[in-house]
Amino acid sequence: MSKTMKAVIKPEQAPGMMLAEAPVPKIGPREALIKVRATSICGTDLHIYKWDEWARKRVRPPLVVGHEFCGHVAAIGRDVTEVKEGDFVSAESHIICGHCSQCRTGNGHICQNTRIIGVDRDGCWAEYIAMPAYNLWLNPPDMAPEIASMLENFGNAVHTAFATDLTAKKVLITGCGPVGLMTVAVARAAGASMIYATDISPYRLRLAQQLGATRALNVAEMDVVETIRQETGGDGVDVLLEMSGAQSAIDQGFRSLRDGGEAALLGLAPGTIGFDINSAIIFKGATVHGIAGRRLWDTWYRMRGLLQAGLVDLWPLVTHRYTLDQWEEAIQAMNSGATGKVVMFVGEA
Repeated sequence: MSKTMKAVIKPEQAPGMMLAEAPVPKIGPREALIKVRATSICGTDLHIYKWDEWARKRVRPPLVVGHEFCGHVAAIGRDVTEVKEGDFVSAESHIICGHCSQCRTGNGHICQNTRIIGVDRDGCWAEYIAMPAYNLWLNPPDMAPEIASMLENFGNAVHTAFATDLTAKKVLITGCGPVGLMTVAVARAAGASMIYATDISPYRLRLAQQLGATRALNVAEMDVVETIRQETGGDGVDVLLEMSGAQSAIDQGFRSLRDGGEAALLGLAPGTIGFDINSAIIFKGATVHGIAGRRLWDTWYRMRGLLQAGLVDLWPLVTHRYTLDQWEEAIQAMNSGATGKVVMFVGEA
């Protein structure tokens, strides 16, 4: 094995990234080295690429970027028993400490000492990545790499959708990026009676309908709040699932939520935003869930169940394929809004 590898890195505190040679990571006794097969692009990667307020506060270059991937175990540390060489795995990107109060009370997904690959330590837009064995998830050997690479992002959708009971509920999903689109599919599988999906991209709104949205509404062309109010007898939706992080979508979502409704917020805002908490939450009597990552490992088992039972089909989301060498083209495609999930193969697509 070569001592160096190709990797997409964030070299400095400025917009952009670059393809470079980097050392193949070394592994510790409880780690495994994964030869990456495919990696997919997430909204977080775009925040880092653009170097917005959130990225400037959180990320400390230089580092290898990317946190969604699948691959084969190339080597294991001396104390690893969870996986063996050759296993086909995906990974939970949140590396937790295991000893803080959150970890010890079943809330490891909000561990005080979480380190996220591609954000706090080297990530997976590379030929190899080192991971704690605890963070690896065994896949069926015949699972398509496109699907395996997006499992972690799918987990965001599953965690958000299952934060509250969607059965027979009217649901609004604001933001039809890839995770929002997956949330549409999960809401349908969970038995929602009405699924509204909003975005400004006609391309993604068509995908939302394909995945099960009852109504796909373009916020650039209509008054979404008024439309939803009219169609729900003036009440509004029972549940808001906010996936965009855009201030306008958050505002529209809460104004569309009925009094006493529930909201689960996953979308990452680019920075501090203004928000009328009195009207949106307090006087409305709303219950709000902040969603971070995936519940370990409850969300992963739910994901497996949804996929194995055929309740959710992720294939319509895989719309663009590139190689790692084409990372810039892949980033621009993802940024255009005219994609589903963008997957990069390490090697041939």
